[in-house]
Amino acid sequence: MRHTFSILVDNVPGVLSRISGLFSGRGFNIESLSVAETLDPTVSRMTIVTRGDDQILEQIAKQLNKLVNVIKVLDVTEGEFVEREMALIKVSVNDTTRSEILGIVDIFRAKVVDACPTSYTIEITGNEEKIKAILDLFRPMGILEVARTGKAALSRGNKKERAQKKKKEYEPEKVEGENNG
Repeated sequence: MRHTFSILVDNVPGVLSRISGLFSGRGFNIESLSVAETLDPTVSRMTIVTRGDDQILEQIAKQLNKLVNVIKVLDVTEGEFVEREMALIKVSVNDTTRSEILGIVDIFRAKVVDACPTSYTIEITGNEEKIKAILDLFRPMGILEVARTGKAALSRGNKKERAQKKKKEYEPEKVEGENNG
């Protein structure tokens, strides 16, 4: 099963190496990795997407929590979350494909960030399916280069909202007019 981990870490050298070593040491491939500073410049958020057995990935999460520079590990796959990825796509253009490319850019709410006589560089943000769909449309026209950021993910709502929702999932529904006495 696919899992997305959101990990808060100290923003210090060597943390990425230790965390990626934990995955590779157990034979897990990291499908996507995104790291950036948070609002606090001493803390970074890592978003890691991997596949594996739920029990083994639970063990990895526990081992991640034991690392010195790890502040918090959250498997966002266990709840509702938002994930996005950004891609830069350089596409070959000519007089016959120019308008078609601009039409696709418009439909996908992407934008041209660089235009040259023979190519456009397009920026698109969205989920994995959206990025794959635009790449499939551009492929016949000639994709020259692609750079993807990897996924960034956050849980939906805040802790209090998630706790209330989880509590409601486990409370039995009360039937109106039910006699409890």
